[in-house]
Formats: sequence, C-alpha cells, structure tokens
Amino acid sequence: MPIATRRALLGAAALLPAPFLRTARAQGTWPERPVRIIVPFPPGQAADLFTRLYADELSRRWPQRVVVENRAGGAGAPALEAGARAAPDGYTLTCGTSGTLGVNPSVLPRLPYDAERDFAFISNVVVLPLLIVAHPSLGMRTAAEIVAAAKAAPGALDLATAGPATSQHMSAELFVHRTGIRLNMVHYRGSGPAMADLLSGNVKLMFDSVASALPHIQAGKIIPIAVTTPDRAPQLPDVPTIAETVAPGYGAYGWAGLCAPAGTPAEIVQKINGDVGAILRQPALQSRFLELGGTAAPSTPEAFSEFVRQEIAQWRDVARIANVRLEG
Repeated sequence: MPIATRRALLGAAALLPAPFLRTARAQGTWPERPVRIIVPFPPGQAADLFTRLYADELSRRWPQRVVVENRAGGAGAPALEAGARAAPDGYTLTCGTSGTLGVNPSVLPRLPYDAERDFAFISNVVVLPLLIVAHPSLGMRTAAEIVAAAKAAPGALDLATAGPATSQHMSAELFVHRTGIRLNMVHYRGSGPAMADLLSGNVKLMFDSVASALPHIQAGKIIPIAVTTPDRAPQLPDVPTIAETVAPGYGAYGWAGLCAPAGTPAEIVQKINGDVGAILRQPALQSRFLELGGTAAPSTPEAFSEFVRQEIAQWRDVARIANVRLEG
C-alpha cells in the first residue's frame, strides 16, 4: 500500500469516535486475557457455588480462563462498587443478586453504586426458591395455620431470618404485609446460625432458602410449610406456595445474575449472554443446579434488566412499609 494512502487511512481512523473503535476491537478478538467475575460473598455461599459452576464451563468454551474473585462484606456494596467502576471492556463482570441489586437500593442510605444505571445486565443465572419451615414441635403444617395463630396472638410467634434486609427477611416482611399479621423477627448473622437454633427448637419458625433447608427437610428434622416462588419448587413438588394458600399474587425468591459495567460494548454483552445461556440450558448443569437447590434461569439482557427494575420496585415498597434500613 502506498505510504500516502496508508497515512490517509490512519488519519481517517483517528477521527472515528472512541466507541466505534472499541466496538471494532471487540469483534472477534474478545477475550484476549482472563476474565474475572466478582462475587460479593465468601466462598461456599450459594451465589458463589453457582457462579463457579458456569465460570468453569466458560473457561472451557473461551480461549482464556474465567476467574472468580470473592469480595465479601458490607452487604455486598463494596464488591458491587468495584464491579461498577471497572473498565467497561468485558474483562470484569459481577455477580449481582437479589440482595445487592434488588434490596440494597432501598435499605442502604449511602449506596456507592446505582443498581439500575451503573451496570449492563447480561443474564439472570439462577433462581433460589425460599420457603417457610417449622420445627416439628410447633405443631403447624400449613401457612393458613400460621396466619391464624399470628392473628390470634400478634407478635407472639418468633420467626428466624438470616439477617436484616436479607432476601429471607424481606420475603418474610412481604408475607407479613400481604397476610396482615405481625411476627417477631429474630435476626441471625447468616442462615447457618438461624438453622441451628431452629433445629434445636430454640426458635420454631424460619424463612430460609430451599438450598439450605432441603437436607434437613429430607432428614425429617424440620417441616416445610410453603414456598415463596409463584410456582412450586421442583425440589419440593408437594409443598404448596404462599400464593396458592394465603396470599394470591405473592412472589419472592433469591436470585443471582451476571452483569458488566455500564458502557460495555453490546457485542461483548451479547456474546457472554449467548455463551452463558447455552451453558445454563445444558441438561447436566440444570440437574446440578436443582441438586444445589436452585433453578437455572437464563434470560435476555433486556429481560434481566426489566426483572431487576421490578425487584427494586417491590423491595422499595416492602422496605418502606416495614421500615427496614441498614447502616452503611
């Protein structure tokens, strides 16, 4: 190519807007180095387990490894802030959850990220049904019995949660609001300590995840009362939903999805969405998710974005009604 022609082409390229050049570079070459996924919880927590499952599969599909980075603490806010402030080049992704994206905007007064504007939403990944469980000595087997007892003696029934503003707590507050009852919320520092007290009978009632409660249900140590999802949980098909028993239209769950910093090229978002979706539709991985108490829930970027907005709106109302706030 003549030098003059080459200079002319280079000069023309220099005039192109940066987004065009970034998009052009993204096509066909990404990823050229390892990709990290920030998880706002410690290793072994549900969101971490599910993220590692599909991250391993992505490492097999892509020419570069996918590394999971755990950043626990602060109700997940520091991790989400790090994900939001990362370069929008597809090399830093974030596991966004029901707590960090859905609940935090309404309960943390100084949230260092905007859950709706600071992220490019890629796909939901997993839905984690929650449920009401009881110690056998409580003597109740249905949600209707619990509602009746709570109405007869407002505030007398203790209910354990995994901590204030967790999905378990917010789901319980929604249950209380929709049924017009009052329960005494007993907050623990995590699902584990709460479940220990339930198993010992120190507390008789609890909102927990299917993933955490399932082994104890199968062992006959606790009684499943009702699940929080609009449809019955596949792991417990005989357990009715709250919606079909005492609160029509009730729907709440834990979930974990994948997002990137706002401004990430659409081509990269679509590529990740396509590959994650293909992985989540594999029968073997779907079965593994069910074994762990979740359900694979791939979605389009648009559907996931709308889902997050709906979650924020629902929990904003619950936080206002129940006066739920966290320091932070």
